[in-house]
Amino acid sequence: MRTQYRRPVRLALAVAVLAATGALTATFVSSGGKGTADAATSLAQFVPIQQVKPNVVRPRTGPDASTGRFTVDCGTNGNGKFSPDNPVAQPGIKNGAEHLHDFVGNLAITANSSDADLDASGTTCRNGDKSSYFWPVVRIDRSVRPSGAQVQQALAGTSGTVACPSVRTRLPAVPVGAKAAVDRQLGDLDRLDRSADRRILATRGIDTRLNNEVLQSLRTRRAAILAQISDTIRAAGGKRPAGLVSLTECDISYDGIHAGLHSEHSASTTSTRSATAQVRCPSVRDKLPGVPRTALAEVDRSLAELDRQISEANQRLVTSRGQGGANFIDNAILGPLKAKRTAVLDRIAIAIGRNGTRPQGLDSLAGCTLGQDAGGGQATGQPSAAPSGTAAPLPEPQGRNLELPNNTGGIVRPQSVLIEYRGNPVSKVVPMPKFLRELTGDAKPTSRGPANARATWTCAGFTDRLSDRYPICPAGRSVQRVQDFPGCWDGKNIDSANHRGHVAFADKTTGACPAGFVAIPQLRITISYQIPRDVQLNGQYALDSFPEENHNPFSDHNDFINVNSAQTMNRIATCINRAKNCR
Repeated sequence: MRTQYRRPVRLALAVAVLAATGALTATFVSSGGKGTADAATSLAQFVPIQQVKPNVVRPRTGPDASTGRFTVDCGTNGNGKFSPDNPVAQPGIKNGAEHLHDFVGNLAITANSSDADLDASGTTCRNGDKSSYFWPVVRIDRSVRPSGAQVQQALAGTSGTVACPSVRTRLPAVPVGAKAAVDRQLGDLDRLDRSADRRILATRGIDTRLNNEVLQSLRTRRAAILAQISDTIRAAGGKRPAGLVSLTECDISYDGIHAGLHSEHSASTTSTRSATAQVRCPSVRDKLPGVPRTALAEVDRSLAELDRQISEANQRLVTSRGQGGANFIDNAILGPLKAKRTAVLDRIAIAIGRNGTRPQGLDSLAGCTLGQDAGGGQATGQPSAAPSGTAAPLPEPQGRNLELPNNTGGIVRPQSVLIEYRGNPVSKVVPMPKFLRELTGDAKPTSRGPANARATWTCAGFTDRLSDRYPICPAGRSVQRVQDFPGCWDGKNIDSANHRGHVAFADKTTGACPAGFVAIPQLRITISYQIPRDVQLNGQYALDSFPEENHNPFSDHNDFINVNSAQTMNRIATCINRAKNCR
């Protein structure tokens, strides 16, 4: 998870190590390879698909099986909606992934989108499905990349840091009677996060056991405090905060390498503005005083309206790409947005002032920018433990290839993206709840362990075998990623503290859901790429990844938020249960 703040100690360590391994600095930048070294990410990470034994188990179907299939055509990201945000695993965190994702479906989604914002969005899906489907991009880079040994050496001198989603900027209006207590509880979160951060910062390199121990303890204790905050606001007459469970999970970042490379990466690009820009506005929720009970509903409606305005502006950035002249964005998007925000902020001040002290200076929060946050704004996701000293933020994706440090080269556009909802071999399926969050795979098997990682790689015509290495395919066959999502649901929750506990995978041998879970339409996304055979043989294509993974193919992952209407989801479930193939 990312933050505007960078720890000076960590940065100094990274720079010192990078100075000792100069090749690492040079080769993180696209076309930076010098000499005749092999251009492979690592040939050990590639395998001819014929050498992978068939390993896909297809459970036997029973009398109550649901064997239908519903497919959705959402395109291949022809609109160019790329982002380093991860709204499922890292809500509220700007640039949280440190790598670029392809997005199809929902046009407005960012790390800060509310359910209402998602529901109001446009979509790339032909059937009107507003769900969001997103995965890390694949790139071809013929320059010399750092070896695994170089990255390990750099990481050995880098200390991790704990980053947690911001809670202050995601709360509803806080009643006057709850303000002092909520502020104390937010302070408890700060202290908790700082304590966890100190434990991680004291260790150089990756200690998976320590990471999991710290994150599990932090998750449990943050969940308790978030529940207290929710109860305090509700008891004082406020609206119970929605989605706080999604803000429970923290992460451990090893972006010291990236921070050390920031200046060189920026110098290597020609773009001064993020190619995948998002609107960044100052946060409002954390700037408000306690709100009188009589004004709570009106202030909450106004806060939701501010969110919607940002969401609509972000969607317009996607759908209007290439339109107008140099001042189009300022005149057609940012200018009107400031005017609308000014009006809403004035309404908030008036509503609070009727029965309380009118807040001053809210109008200063009206102006928004692109790219970096405006005034510590709406999407920082900074950890509570941010130190007083700061270093430069990670760069936005830049240049013609939307590059990030160590995630360089040309993006390979998918040849096709097949989105399927499938059945269960032993039972009927029930409709997914709207706004269900799911993820599959793990972006960080190196720093968190491989328990949640999944093999996804194969070639067209070889889908009976999945590899945790990049495949080298026979001539004329596409490289494929086959990503299966959990097909079982706990029947109650649309998210959980670790973003996994509310869903589960069916038993791979029997197909049955675990006790307490019911079968839902199981999502499978198959992404196909036409990659030149010489690029495959030379190991020159790779997945965008976190720094410690260094393009590890086993770090492949995919994320999903269900924004199908209830009517559409019922149609999907009915189709599957009746053994039909539908669109």
